[in-house]
Amino acid sequence: MFSRILKKISGFPGSQRKGMPLSLLLTAWYTTASFLVVAVATGLLYLGLATNLRKISEQIVLDQLDVCLALAREHGGDLHAVLDEAEVDSAARRYQKVYIRVISPDGTELSATPGMDAELPPSKIASTATRRNGIFSFESAAGAPYIGLVGALPDSSGRMIGRLELAMDLTQEQEILARQRVWVWAVLAAALLVSPGVGFAIARRVTRPLRDVAETAKHISSSTLSDRIGAEGYPSEVRVLADAFNAMLERLEQSFARLSRFSADIAHELRSPVNNIRGETEVALKRARTPAQYEEALGSCLEESVRLSELIESLLFLARSESPGDHLKRTDEDIANILSDLREYYEASAAESGVAVKISAPEGLIGSVDRPLIQRALGNLVSNALAHSSPGDRISLNAAGQDGRIRIEVRDTGSGIPTEALPRVFDRFYRADPARSRNSGGTGLGLAIVQQIVFLHGGCVEISSEPNLGTSVTLVLPGAGVAV
Repeated sequence: MFSRILKKISGFPGSQRKGMPLSLLLTAWYTTASFLVVAVATGLLYLGLATNLRKISEQIVLDQLDVCLALAREHGGDLHAVLDEAEVDSAARRYQKVYIRVISPDGTELSATPGMDAELPPSKIASTATRRNGIFSFESAAGAPYIGLVGALPDSSGRMIGRLELAMDLTQEQEILARQRVWVWAVLAAALLVSPGVGFAIARRVTRPLRDVAETAKHISSSTLSDRIGAEGYPSEVRVLADAFNAMLERLEQSFARLSRFSADIAHELRSPVNNIRGETEVALKRARTPAQYEEALGSCLEESVRLSELIESLLFLARSESPGDHLKRTDEDIANILSDLREYYEASAAESGVAVKISAPEGLIGSVDRPLIQRALGNLVSNALAHSSPGDRISLNAAGQDGRIRIEVRDTGSGIPTEALPRVFDRFYRADPARSRNSGGTGLGLAIVQQIVFLHGGCVEISSEPNLGTSVTLVLPGAGVAV
């Protein structure tokens, strides 16, 4: 019955889909568990009582048989004396009436306890005894419960002088068990009535921290992300949930802050080239100009348009590369060959700036990478190095396999990065030297793109720098280098 009730309440397992309150589920489980425990405990106590009472009754019958046998030996086979003595012993048992009947060897009844013939005719015990061995149970003519035992009665010499029939009335025992059953049902009814209330009170108390967490979460919005759930005094399981929720709020707060800064930076970065294009166009259209002046204005507009296009392209790349691995087209590439192509591409610009570009990479260092993306990341690093280097400085492109990973380092001996700026150099639109970066046409997205490309490959970026001594940026990519 209770399993069907619990199944209807909890759904097993559809309750989660139906939105059943946790407190009600806990109450149902507690009620069922506590009722089963009480039912099993009371049932075992009842069975133990019934078993012990039966053993006591059987032992009394066996003891009475032993008494009768001892009396027969003591009185030299006087069966009447045996019965008289046995009746005196039985009369002393107020609540456990024992009947004794003595039968002669030829089957004639010699004597019996008063009232036994009416309650228990000789044929009743004899017919039952022939079907069962040892102590047996039966009912009297009036339907009263009895246990009986039939035994041979020898004299002192061992000669069989008769048969002894013993019977014990179990009415008192049955009354005790009946009263016990009433108590059992009363206890079960009380457990059924009390358990739901106690279970619901416990469930409400257990789930109160969850309600507190839910109440706090209900009032959190984008403007109150700094709020936190106080987990002190909560159970360890709820405290883990609260800590995880607080950590999520911390990440959300940081993400919202970055998003706000990012939105402001985008607006600022897009506004600058748009305003420049608008200003140049307005100036050119205010009055008639020579073809050379119009050409200069158009060239300036084209330069700003290119810058705007590059900015939009960079933003689109960052937006599309949020899912790792979705945009990679990996091939096995020789890292030394990639660095050689990179040096060749920037060789003219480096020579014009008076900067030397060196390569150090072992032959046959193979990596599974998206070549265009890796070239773009390394190109951004070389461009940054050139922008912050002076004539006579040196840029080193180094690659090596280490601990199952490929490390590609771009090191320069330029102006370096201030120590306080290092933690933010990978933030989008962040510039350690805004004036210099703008003059060089930078958007502040170069290192952010580098980090995103390496992230797509499942790697990480390491950076170290000392002012006036240079900067080192290392791409750590998964996959050991394999010599070919």
